[in-house]
Amino acid sequence: MQMALDHAREAAASGEVPVGAVVVRNGQVIATGRNASVASHDPTAHAEMVALRSAAKFLGNYRLEGCELFVTLEPCAMCCGAILHARLARVVYGAADPKTGAAGSVLNLFENRQLNHQTQVSGGVLAQQCTAQLQTFFQRRRSEQAQQKIGLYPLREDALRTPDAQFEGLPGYPWQPNYVTDLPSLAGLRMHYVDEGSVNSELTFLCLHGNPTWSYLYRKMIPVWLDAGHRVVAPDLIGFGKSDKPKSRSAHRFSFHRQTLLELVERLGLQRVVLVVQDWGGILGLTLPVAMPERVCALLAMNTMLATGDAPLPPHSLAWRVWCAKNPEYDIAKYVSDSNPKLSEQECAAYMAPFPSKGYRAATQAFPAMVPEHDAADGATLSRQARDFLHAEWTGRSMLVVGARGPDQGLEQMEQLARMIRGARTSFMTPDCGQLVPESGAAVAVTAVKFFESW
Repeated sequence: MQMALDHAREAAASGEVPVGAVVVRNGQVIATGRNASVASHDPTAHAEMVALRSAAKFLGNYRLEGCELFVTLEPCAMCCGAILHARLARVVYGAADPKTGAAGSVLNLFENRQLNHQTQVSGGVLAQQCTAQLQTFFQRRRSEQAQQKIGLYPLREDALRTPDAQFEGLPGYPWQPNYVTDLPSLAGLRMHYVDEGSVNSELTFLCLHGNPTWSYLYRKMIPVWLDAGHRVVAPDLIGFGKSDKPKSRSAHRFSFHRQTLLELVERLGLQRVVLVVQDWGGILGLTLPVAMPERVCALLAMNTMLATGDAPLPPHSLAWRVWCAKNPEYDIAKYVSDSNPKLSEQECAAYMAPFPSKGYRAATQAFPAMVPEHDAADGATLSRQARDFLHAEWTGRSMLVVGARGPDQGLEQMEQLARMIRGARTSFMTPDCGQLVPESGAAVAVTAVKFFESW
């Protein structure tokens, strides 16, 4: 039951009702499951059903005779029916369900003598813990729903929030927003992320954007990975996209942004992660695998680098820093258009949507100077640890892509990155692909699916 509780916590972290289940045979765990109805758009994807399906595949038989099911919440009529059909010997549950429980609360299907099989049932095991987990989840959900109903998440006085109207009708970006405010490092700031596809997908593509872009950058790659049956999570760093924007540049630190990403991955319970990074997405994101090697299994890097503080920064990075300092309110739409002239005026304007006035631009002004330049710089030690890990201990598959037209992190820089990463493969893009590789990314996404799925 304690193991079932762990899976219930993972369900809650993914926005599902926290119910977990474990199937045991002859004292050995043969399958687990957690609620996944929301993510999979499947009304039958209760924790019990997920665990039963997994157990049947493991045994090669839909009859699960001699098996026991441990579940944190009393099963409903649907799950009880499946349990009886599978011929389970026993069901043990934690919290009773007075509204839909079909193992004794509303009715008891397991004791119906008219059915041709009866399953033993025991309830109340770790009931207090199971009940508390459910109560905490629904209290949080009611609070969030109340805030959403009035169009409000608490906004810190030292931050700004881009009005929703700025994001209406953006071309090629149809996904519903997801928000989190209670990660420890956020201290009440609201962070936005796209989360599409099933939590049970074989791979999860975690897409990290750079500066001055946001999750809109990945709109051409996301559909490819969803169509291939995978999950995609694309957060907006604090200060970008639909996330809250601190007014002060000093709020932006390498270690702060990295920590928010680590906490988000933990909160969402991401597994089998393909880390997809571009520009600052890589400067930050390439430091994640060393902290969670059990979660990150592959890497797709595009025009980015590791800034370790013990080597000079590339001349183009230093030049970009100087230029941004002299032009703090540069035209982001023009910057994007210069990278990919094929973009429409509406697409270029979408990159400006998060920044309706100069007061929203603290992050775009702070990030160029945040690249670790010396040994003691914030993030330099973390980056060196990441470099050493990727060079000596990394066992995942890596695909590096170069936008040949991009002056930043171009061919030379990406070849240097490839030498840092054990087993890395470098692919060369067509000459018309610029710094923002994901803008020409549908073909890259297709290649990535083949590359990672064949592993």
